[in-house]
Amino acid sequence: MSDESNVRFTEREALFYHSTGRAGKIEIIASKPMATQRDLSLAYSPGVAVPVQAIADNPATAYDYTAKGNLVAVISNGTAILGMGNLGALASKPVMEGKSVLFKRFADVDSIDIELSSEDPEALIEAIAMMEPSFGGINLEDIKAPECFVIEQALRERMKIPVMHDDQHGTAIIAAAGLINACLLTGRELKDIKVVVNGAGASALACTSLIKSLGVPHDNVIVCDRSGVIYHGRPKGLDQWKSAHAVNTEKRTLEEALVGADVFLGLSAAGALPAPYLRSMAADPIIFAMANPDPEITPPDAKAIRPDCIIATGRSDYPNQVNNVLGFPFIFRGALDVRATAINEEMKVAAAHAIAELARQQVPEEVAAAYGKNQQFGRDYIIPAPFDPRLMEIVPSAVAKAAMDTGVAQKPIEDFDAYRHQLKARLNPTTSVLTQVYAEVKENPKRVIFAEAEDEVILRAAIQFRDFGYGTPVLVGRTAAVKHKLSELGVGNPDSYEIHNAADSAHVEDMVALLYPRLQRRGYMERDVRRMVNHDRNAFAAALLKLGVGDAMVTGITRPYAQSMRDVRHVLDAAPGRLPFGVHVMVAKDKTVFLADTTCHERPSSEELAVIAKETAAFARRLGHEPRVAFVSYSTFGNPTGKWLEPIRGAIGILDQEKQTFEYEGEMAPDAALNPAIMQRYPFSRLTAPANVLIFPGLQSANIAAKLLKELGGNATIGPVLMGMEKPVQIVPMTAIAPDVLTLALLAASEVAG
Repeated sequence: MSDESNVRFTEREALFYHSTGRAGKIEIIASKPMATQRDLSLAYSPGVAVPVQAIADNPATAYDYTAKGNLVAVISNGTAILGMGNLGALASKPVMEGKSVLFKRFADVDSIDIELSSEDPEALIEAIAMMEPSFGGINLEDIKAPECFVIEQALRERMKIPVMHDDQHGTAIIAAAGLINACLLTGRELKDIKVVVNGAGASALACTSLIKSLGVPHDNVIVCDRSGVIYHGRPKGLDQWKSAHAVNTEKRTLEEALVGADVFLGLSAAGALPAPYLRSMAADPIIFAMANPDPEITPPDAKAIRPDCIIATGRSDYPNQVNNVLGFPFIFRGALDVRATAINEEMKVAAAHAIAELARQQVPEEVAAAYGKNQQFGRDYIIPAPFDPRLMEIVPSAVAKAAMDTGVAQKPIEDFDAYRHQLKARLNPTTSVLTQVYAEVKENPKRVIFAEAEDEVILRAAIQFRDFGYGTPVLVGRTAAVKHKLSELGVGNPDSYEIHNAADSAHVEDMVALLYPRLQRRGYMERDVRRMVNHDRNAFAAALLKLGVGDAMVTGITRPYAQSMRDVRHVLDAAPGRLPFGVHVMVAKDKTVFLADTTCHERPSSEELAVIAKETAAFARRLGHEPRVAFVSYSTFGNPTGKWLEPIRGAIGILDQEKQTFEYEGEMAPDAALNPAIMQRYPFSRLTAPANVLIFPGLQSANIAAKLLKELGGNATIGPVLMGMEKPVQIVPMTAIAPDVLTLALLAASEVAG
């Protein structure tokens, strides 16, 4: 099932998301150096001739010398796009690109979307089969039934790489995992349960087949389609795939089939399960209402009739979401890693059991914080959260082992402990932890002040903040101008937004009373303070925050960082015992590096450097990294010498006296801190691996380094993140786009999320 929820957005916003910057959602980058003529000679002619000959001599070496072993094709003809129907191959491209992004995000599987303009099954089979040399696996998507059955079966017979139609099997695997746990909670055995499946499309029949593979007897499963129960001898509306699930029964309707049933599996249409039908089901009924995007029955309606039920849907705004992203990335990960020739039934069963077992384990603290403090195995938690980081270790391992046990693995894994470690290392934890932060804010929505709400970038972020359920945006600007801009951005009811305009704000007098005593010895007369809050949106917004009108604040898009910081500091102080400073978070494919201080202190003292190091290390830990701190310099352990080394050495001394719980070292040149080969020249270094927190000796070098890395290195950049203020405030760079603003707004909100 897709990740549907109560998230709202305008058509314009969706189109802007897909078109802004580089069009679409994917790009291809080189994984080898391409800087010199020698690099190019190795990458192409004449050097490429060597692996060509090696592959010709031994085709299996294609997995060693090309990207084939980590490359999946996501293929569709657009005949069954989401819940929208047959819109054609080209229209399916945004969905297939999205699937490719999910492969990469969740399992580090490279993926290319391929849209084929044909509805002829034979033509599709021929076209896809000819792609076998290019890919390590084939993910079929959004192909209508019954053609999808024919295409998948033919390709599985012809191709010696994994082929899976995820619309069928992805849903089936996650639903099966939930069913295992629901039966456990209600004291049932799979061999004894009576199941009614409503729907006879690709997903429904795949679910039916898989639960039978799990041990549910054939005669205990009744499948219903639009014509009613599928029974032996039904005169019409049966094909070979439906007939395979026909049973001997006198029941002819869904209502009759549900009498005494333990389980309802719905993969049909919204509202297809009338609430009164539930009364006749067995005690503790298990209801999987998985129609997309709206279920056959909603959890509130089901529980109103049967409070003893366990219910799952395809939606993220209800408990127990059946979400394909729990399955397909990790199933292909495991299949690719053992070079499986197929994804067989045993591998699907293994995935279902692994996912079910994960839900029964103690929920990690970071997942519990994101999805609810009391999140634990039970009636409202039979399926793991989609962002549980343990999925990457557990599911591929189970799939790989099943492939080995069934003889389809061409490269068996010898050490599964080492394999699980490799899986964990594949993904950068920053992305996962940020997702947890977003979910935590959603669980504890706050009021965030957006200080420059007449700017389109800020306003887009504010709209997303509200529409995605993170809380209430408090907009600062001229009321008419903000409402006009909201209308331009497609907001249907601009009056529903809270807007604060200094020209008519009831808070101005309170602000003046608050700020005049604070600023009167800094050269401000009372009229100056009044003028400041009336005309400076940053000061006005910060005063709103100080007065408790909002919980956090974001600004910065319309003026330089230093100026915004000065405006805010007119109103807000540092937190007691804290030091305001900025951290740039540089997120690369396989690593994250934290740079500080990049915004505030031109030449920090030893004491300030020590505080910056400790707080940046704590921030790195919060984002899932074990900090290794390097105080970077032009000098490595005194070579060459210079007068600017003493503040660093003083900071090291302070940290030594306080006995830190993280690694730190300095002074070090960046290559000595980051390059393992150069690190070996200094066996006395206290760093056990390359540094991931870089503390700079001055603002000039820190800010230059952060901006160079962003522009030349192509890293995703978070921040600068402002630390140490008495209230949660974030100042975005003037070059920020709406997603950057939203991320910093969420980080600000997360500081008060508890």
